[in-house]
Amino acid sequence: MSNRTGLILDFGGVLTTPLLPAVLAFEQREGLPQGACLAALYKDEEGVRITSDLERGAVSQTEWNNFAGKMLGVSPEGLMGRIFGDLRPEPLIINAAAAARKAGIKVGILSNSVGLAPWDLYDGYDLERLYDVVVISEQHLLRKPDPELFEITLKLMDMPASECIFVDDTEAYVKASEQLGFAGVHNVDPKATVATLSDLLGVDLSAA
Repeated sequence: MSNRTGLILDFGGVLTTPLLPAVLAFEQREGLPQGACLAALYKDEEGVRITSDLERGAVSQTEWNNFAGKMLGVSPEGLMGRIFGDLRPEPLIINAAAAARKAGIKVGILSNSVGLAPWDLYDGYDLERLYDVVVISEQHLLRKPDPELFEITLKLMDMPASECIFVDDTEAYVKASEQLGFAGVHNVDPKATVATLSDLLGVDLSAA
């Protein structure tokens, strides 16, 4: 019998459709070579640094847009929103989270920010109403996988890691959570994730 009674979910790529297809579609629309965003923003040393700074709230989304626009050779206007414009809600996970809460499981969100303005990734998801705890990295000047950010989330959940499950589409963040005592779930396929969570929580989350 599972003693896990807390569930903490990443946002982008967990409560939304996967990030990579959205990025690839953006590259195609802008006439960029496939993989241009990954190379400029996640492999280039300066790109990695400014993206990390964005997640920690040290630079604004507008500053990031200007930097990334120069790196990619595209207009910086609303760039973050253009890159992720194809993201949509992932109903399987959203419904599973609702079923978990209905069953008495405490459900929180822990998300690395991409800035909240001019484009708000979280707009329309009603996070404050639908989840017990919402932690957006920039509001705490930290970013996953910083252990302190996980600890802040646990404190707000009022639960120990040993009672919580953490779900993320980034494997490194899942591993970081496991080192703190969470049961980690790497979200690759939403249907498989819901099945795993159902087993860990002892609640059928697919029946929402």
